[in-house]
Amino acid sequence: MKYLLPIAVPLLLLFNLHAICQTKGGLKAPIKFGTATIIFNNTVNHRPLVLIDSTYANPFGEQYSLSKFKYYISGIRLFNAQKKWELKQGYYLINQSIDSSLQLNIALQENSYDSIAFLLGVDSARNTNGAQRGALDPLNDMFWTWQSGYIMQKLEGTSPHSSIVNNKIEYHLGGYSGANSVLQQVVLPFPGNNLLAIKRGSNSIININAEINHFWSGVVAVKIKDMPVCSAPGLLAKKMAANFSKLFTVSSVVNN
Repeated sequence: MKYLLPIAVPLLLLFNLHAICQTKGGLKAPIKFGTATIIFNNTVNHRPLVLIDSTYANPFGEQYSLSKFKYYISGIRLFNAQKKWELKQGYYLINQSIDSSLQLNIALQENSYDSIAFLLGVDSARNTNGAQRGALDPLNDMFWTWQSGYIMQKLEGTSPHSSIVNNKIEYHLGGYSGANSVLQQVVLPFPGNNLLAIKRGSNSIININAEINHFWSGVVAVKIKDMPVCSAPGLLAKKMAANFSKLFTVSSVVNN
């Protein structure tokens, strides 16, 4: 046995050298990563949304003021020029009342990307998977019951055109299965054929605008005087969620 050690050591070194050459020689080159910051800019008529203290008019001339505006996004995907995509798992609650929630930081492989996609809402598996934490914590006031699941998008405020007590408007859009599912896939190309260039050690920025006035008329007409409240899964919630998915556009891509 004493003669095996001098032979074994060189063999071990040779094996490690071969592994290094495999990694650096191109067979298994190390994956390089950079980062991207996704910023959600909630706007009304292309100006930043201000809760409570501002009054706006929707496309039908109905005045309204908002006190709450929040929504879930998940399953972020970035598409490269070959239309292959990189999936970033995670659930994020965009809440206009919390500035830090409007900005997401994700790691991406070195590449050039021409579009971004995400699920607007929380997938069915998470709706039925027991108590959640973080963005999915029921304490975030975005959860009904284990039967009805998460509120995917929430918009609350007041309007003189609402016949509800205290002139409230309240749109809690939810439903995760079957005919009542309000889940929407949103796919957003980057403007002007711009590419998101991810490089190791750099951080690029994607600015996404959510124009709230599209909520009232994106796919179907939603007049406050006719529909001031939607607070349960069903056909109305599904129609309004289709409008909600039309809020989003990428306003700019900044490579650093």
